[in-house]
Amino acid sequence: MHNPAAFDADGDSLSFKLRTCQQVPLGVDGTVGPSCGATGNNTPAPQICPNYRYPNDPLVTPGTTPVTVPPAAPGPALFVINERTGQLTWNAPVVSGTYNVAILIEEWRRTALSKRLIGTVIRDMQIIVTASVNLRPAITIPADLCVVAGQRVTGVVTAVDASSPVSPQTPISLFAYSGIIPPATFTQTQTGPPMARGNFNWQTDCSNVARLPYLVVFKAQDSPNPVSPTNPILIDEQTWSITVVGPAPQNLRAIDLSNGVRLRWRLYECANAAQIHIYRKLNTSNFVPGPCDTGIPASAGYTRIGTVPKDSTGFTDRTVTLERGQTYCYRIYAEFPLPAGGNSIASQEACVVVAGRAALLTNVDVENTSTTAGQISVRWTKPRTTAAGGFTGTLSYVLSRGEGANPSTFVPVRAPFTAITDTSYVDSGLNTQNLQYTYRLQFVRSFAGGTAPIIETSPTATSVRTNAVPANPAATAVTVSWSYNVPWDNTAQPTTVYRRRGGTGPYVVVGTATSTATGGTYTDRDPTLRKGETYCYYVQTNGRYAALAFLSSLLNKSQEKCLVLSSPPCTPILSLQTTNCDSLAALQEFPGLSQRYSNRLKWTLGNLPTGCDATIASYNVYYRPTPTGAFALIGNTSFPSFVHSDLMFSGGCYAVQAIAPSGVRSDTSNVACQDNCVFFKLPNIFTPNGDAQNAVFRPKNNSPIRSIHFKAFNRWGVKVFENTTTSADRILINWDGGGPVGESNGTGAKVVDGIYYYLAEVEFADFANTKRTYKGWVQIIR
Repeated sequence: MHNPAAFDADGDSLSFKLRTCQQVPLGVDGTVGPSCGATGNNTPAPQICPNYRYPNDPLVTPGTTPVTVPPAAPGPALFVINERTGQLTWNAPVVSGTYNVAILIEEWRRTALSKRLIGTVIRDMQIIVTASVNLRPAITIPADLCVVAGQRVTGVVTAVDASSPVSPQTPISLFAYSGIIPPATFTQTQTGPPMARGNFNWQTDCSNVARLPYLVVFKAQDSPNPVSPTNPILIDEQTWSITVVGPAPQNLRAIDLSNGVRLRWRLYECANAAQIHIYRKLNTSNFVPGPCDTGIPASAGYTRIGTVPKDSTGFTDRTVTLERGQTYCYRIYAEFPLPAGGNSIASQEACVVVAGRAALLTNVDVENTSTTAGQISVRWTKPRTTAAGGFTGTLSYVLSRGEGANPSTFVPVRAPFTAITDTSYVDSGLNTQNLQYTYRLQFVRSFAGGTAPIIETSPTATSVRTNAVPANPAATAVTVSWSYNVPWDNTAQPTTVYRRRGGTGPYVVVGTATSTATGGTYTDRDPTLRKGETYCYYVQTNGRYAALAFLSSLLNKSQEKCLVLSSPPCTPILSLQTTNCDSLAALQEFPGLSQRYSNRLKWTLGNLPTGCDATIASYNVYYRPTPTGAFALIGNTSFPSFVHSDLMFSGGCYAVQAIAPSGVRSDTSNVACQDNCVFFKLPNIFTPNGDAQNAVFRPKNNSPIRSIHFKAFNRWGVKVFENTTTSADRILINWDGGGPVGESNGTGAKVVDGIYYYLAEVEFADFANTKRTYKGWVQIIR
């Protein structure tokens, strides 16, 4: 074992790796100049030592020299260096002799955006391996730890010398190596036998905060008597990691202002910090930093809203980004400067409820289900402020609508509402039968004189979207499901399910269910349900804003969903007509510039699930070009067959799904796949004479190709042409007899007529990415 115990006083990162040893082949006499009585020119020319190998190289044959501890493992030895701590371990040398090894220590400087190598040191050392009856000691060190700057680090190190009838225990000397010694100290208090003991002591402070841990190398060394080449001093060595983090900022407080939230905290105790970061979260968090958890992880749910200098003691968060009536929680932490870097532990959380109340959506209620004349009633509350005199500016609402549960765009549903008492609207002319809608409400305060308006956006709310499908193959029950994305809570009060028989008539309540945060399900098992009849359903959710008692019964209906109660469609059984690769490979030329592949599918209906319905309206056909991954819908057909045409390659996988007249879909069929063919043929002559016939060298017959790396040589082995073409190129290889090497076709001098030899490294576009090398000759005739 060996550790260079490297330390960087600036706090830069150090990495450790092995470096192959070098030598000057001519030696000293052949390198130094005549003035020193030698023959050289004083210019060393180091070279890698020939046949230099590490002990763990499989080509190194284990020797037969016996060792006592530890036993030699079968096969190559363990010979490694820890790239972070620099600990070199060789377990176990089996051949006596003298060995050389070089350790490269790299110094990396971190910046805000990158890192760069700024220095290196090579540690060159010699290792002498001898056969010995002496046994090495064993050292025990404290577990790695993390401390807050200002805490004292103490640790006890012990060591015991191994013993045997021919190697009794001896006193042990303990050593500690580290860049933090001094001011840290290590004092040995016992030498043993039976046990040696030492105490480590370090009083940390703010200057010790760093992103990377400090390393302390402890060594235990025995004292055989007498010391000789066959009875050497032996050691054990281990590395202790100590991470120092910044203390958490103290006494963070959040104060509600009329125009924002004011944060205050005590002056940060570490004057060497660089800056303080401020984070905010809606509502409280269960994030509790561990003893070495610095900063604020993304998983805690906070968003950074500002950064201030290290000596700041306050920050103001303006209400332009806040909503009245909401609870906002804050944390802060300190960041330390590079290159050492490091962060503090996050502060305790400080929360505040912003006075007043924002405008809130309360209803998105489907009043009429239709593809063209659907209606949705939207309602909301008035905003409230605690400011004297009410809101300033000209007040208005903007109500906007988007399609789907997570729309990327919104459009206003009418001109702005200019009366603050106007808190409802019926949105008409909608396709409520097929679409779910999302509404967004903005409360706008406009000002004269070019002052930017203040816009407060309330959380969006969707309409309730309901679906109904047969619950079992026997068609004796119906599963009703619904979904939504709303800011109020629909889980505390039951959702009511309504049903009617046929397309007209009154609805009746069939049951209630507890909804989740995003929706719910209910199974209608009424024994009066009859297979083949039509049933229509809708649900009505009952929501509330938990913090606002007067908003405790928010009723919202979904659209109506009708279905014919029937058994699910039978699952198709798919087969795929595979491509005849041998026939394609035997063609004189394939593919031509206009030729494409076609894959032919056919299927039959199975008898699963039991009791399934064989009456099918159409089939959806799905495809993916690889053996794994997501399928994409490529077509719908009423026939039990499908031709997938105009393909650049034949490989891929397919699946089919049957659709009943009611719109109910079957389970997906079996997946049928085929791979691309693998064949490739090059001609042995081409004629680049200007007549546009056979003018370039290219494959005359090939399956789909990913890439070709092509080289051409003359009869003396001189490379005259090289290029790489891929499936994106219209023609592969495409050599027109031009050169020189590295230039594209049609540039440079033309090679002379004659025989040329080629090497083509081909990667095929099959699932296995098959690679093959083709060698041959081609004649150029002009």
